[in-house]
Order: sequence, then C-alpha cells, then structure tokens
Amino acid sequence: MSEIFDSVSDCKLLFNNATQTESSLILLRSKLVAITQRLGVNALKQENMLLVASELVSNNVKHAAGRGMVQLWKQPGGVLDLLSLDFGPGIANLASAEEDGYSSVNTLGKGLGAIRRLSDESYIYTQQANPVQQKKWSGTVILARFHLHKENKEEKSGFKFGLFSRSLSDERFNGDRIYLQRDGKLLRWLHLDGLGHGEEAQAATNGLANYLNNYDSPESLLESVDRQLVKTRGAVAVTGEIDLAKCNLRLSGIGDMSAHVYNQEQMQHIAFAPGILGREHRSATDVQIDFAKKNVIVTASDGIRRNWDVANFVGLFNQHPQLIAYTLGNIMGRISDDQSICVCTIG
Repeated sequence: MSEIFDSVSDCKLLFNNATQTESSLILLRSKLVAITQRLGVNALKQENMLLVASELVSNNVKHAAGRGMVQLWKQPGGVLDLLSLDFGPGIANLASAEEDGYSSVNTLGKGLGAIRRLSDESYIYTQQANPVQQKKWSGTVILARFHLHKENKEEKSGFKFGLFSRSLSDERFNGDRIYLQRDGKLLRWLHLDGLGHGEEAQAATNGLANYLNNYDSPESLLESVDRQLVKTRGAVAVTGEIDLAKCNLRLSGIGDMSAHVYNQEQMQHIAFAPGILGREHRSATDVQIDFAKKNVIVTASDGIRRNWDVANFVGLFNQHPQLIAYTLGNIMGRISDDQSICVCTIG
C-alpha cells in the first residue's frame, strides 16, 4: 500500500514575512534555526539554508525595492522550501544574472549562482512588466529546495507534483485539503474544499485518505466521499488520476472547484457541476483526456481567482510544478478564503 500525502500535515507554511529591509533577515534566520534544529537537519545543510535565506532577502531589497516576501514551506517527502517572490521589474537576462560576477547594482553579483550551488534544487521564474500587454504580475520568483533525506523519489516516476495550501489568515484550521497518492505509473489525488472555513470545515475533510487506497475510479471515489460527508457541513471536490501506462488523465468534480490542463499549445479550463457533496448536488462532471507529450494539470479551490491564463504568466507552465503552485497561490489567492492548488506535470 503506497504512501498518501495529506496537505494538512505535509504542506505547511512555516514562515511568511515581507522583505522591506535587510533587517527582515533577522526574524527569518531565527525561525530557520529553530525549525532545522527541531527536524535534526545537519549543520552543513542548516548553514546552506541560512546563506540562501540571506541572498533571497538581499535580492528583494536591492532589486525589488523591498516589494517582496520570503516564505518557508514544509512539503511532502521530507522537503523544506525557501521561496522568494517579489513585485519588482523582473530580470531582463536571467542567464547572465546567474553568472558569478554579474551585477546590475554594483555588488559582487554572487546571489543567484550561490543559491543554485547551495540548494539541493533551485528554480527561478521571472516576468518583466510590459506596457503594451498588461500582465497580472511582474517580478521574480525563486524557489530553493532542501531535502532532509538523501533519496529523492520524485525523479523516478515520470510525473512531478506541487502543492499549495494556505488557511484563511494563516489560522490553525484549513478547510481546503489535498490527498495525493503516487503508486508506480499512477498518480491519484482528491482535492476538497470544506464548506466555509475554520475547524468545522477541516473536520468535514478528515479521514478520507483511505478512499484512495480503495480506489476504483474518480467517479466512484466521489460517490464514496459523498456518503461520508452526509453528517458534516459538506464539501466540494475534484478527484484526478494520471495513468502514465495508458497516457490518460481522468477528472471528476462537483461544486465550485476548477481544473486547468495545459498541453504546450493551449490551456483548457474546466468547471464542474454545481452542488455540495453530502448535501444537494447534480451528477459529477467527468473528463477524460489522452496525452502524448508534456502536460500540466492544475486543480484549485475557489480561494484561487480564475481570471488568469497562459498570457498572464508567460513561460510559467514550463517550470517545476511546485514553483507553479507557489506563484499562482501567492499572486492569485483570495485573502478572504482558504486557498489551495495541486499542480501535476507529465513528461
């Protein structure tokens, strides 16, 4: 029986702070030291994380006039992510900016190159402001990933995934939830949004992981969840399955959730039948898509605004799915609701 990840326990925002001045680093370093010591991170990796944190804050202050933030995330599989996102001018020539010695502000110019060397993985996405074509955002996103365990199983499967789940006002309870199971050539997930928010919304989505172990199809999984939720306040949900052996994607959903499938040429937006599982609803909307090359699949709760498209984030959907999830979650998230995104990439 393969492991099932649960966003409530496995995808956590551990730190989030604006980076207006260099003094922002003091609080970030303190939080990093406390967390890495608690998790038993070795001294070398801890020092690397502290150096990367310093570079991220410094970049935001120097290049984005302090209009940015740094976050620390826990992710499935023993992963800690340092994320920087700013609202600056973007990077005109990313390849040059990553070379040691390059600087646009008369500094030593070791920032981006150092981040790549010190991290186990690193990803950068940047978009410059365009006066002709208005975008939802311009700036730079940097993801520095650190593995707490030596083995990285993600690269062996043929698909990758990224999760973003953040509760309203960063409170303790989160009504949004993603269960995800990776099993050989199969990737399955159940993405829920409990009605409302807070403790009762989270309680509605508790204890549903085993439905992925007893899985027959996306449609039957939703039927089982519907019966389970009858005595709760209810939830909306979408469930998905990627089968690499059959080159097939299946989705089934009910309620105010959304799905988006990108095939390197266009983005297909999918809405689902109205209703609430455990209460009144119509028959689920079922979608099957065959794929032959790289695809990106995104499912999102209604805490993520939907008025975005590929043209708003040029090149983003060629990035690592975790970087996609962080970018959309932070930029397109509604501050009045729980927010969650699941991003899966094939190929």
